[in-house]
Amino acid sequence: MRRLLSLFLLLCLARPAWAATDWAERLRAGDIPVEASADAHGRGGMVKAAIDISTPAAVVWRTILDCDRAARMTPGVKRCRVISRAPDGRSELREHLVKWGFFLPTLRSTSRVEIDSDRTIRFTCVGGDIRACEGVWTLQPINAGASTRVTYEMWAAAPFAVPVPILSGLMRRDVPDALRALRRECEASE
Repeated sequence: MRRLLSLFLLLCLARPAWAATDWAERLRAGDIPVEASADAHGRGGMVKAAIDISTPAAVVWRTILDCDRAARMTPGVKRCRVISRAPDGRSELREHLVKWGFFLPTLRSTSRVEIDSDRTIRFTCVGGDIRACEGVWTLQPINAGASTRVTYEMWAAAPFAVPVPILSGLMRRDVPDALRALRRECEASE
């Protein structure tokens, strides 16, 4: 059992050989560059990743904000629902039910989503089991607007005792999976 745990921790801590290469070069090659690390307080982790999607920003925008698609795109998300929406449409309160594994409990997270423009979506956890998180989606039109570069950044604290290397490893795995699913959903709707 110790060997299995050691191997798991080693895989979670392992950095891909390409981590130091240029992000733009990786994106042009169709890859998803990702950086994930423990935060300075040791309670959670930070992740930053990017992907190029062959659809206009308006399609990506609608897809990210579509709560009905969240469970198909985000590992662990079982349900998403909009609790309330500001009259001007620039902010929402959302609830997500998340289950990361059979041995972990289902978690409820409530977050405030701030829609700054057609290019920036910010979110902050405000209640539920996951109370400490914040992040941003940034959309940049590329290829004369025919494609979109999506950058995702997030910091989150674990709601229960999870070794930080494992949390960072999960982020390093799950965020690229979610970005691939976002690309698949966007390109399928075109």
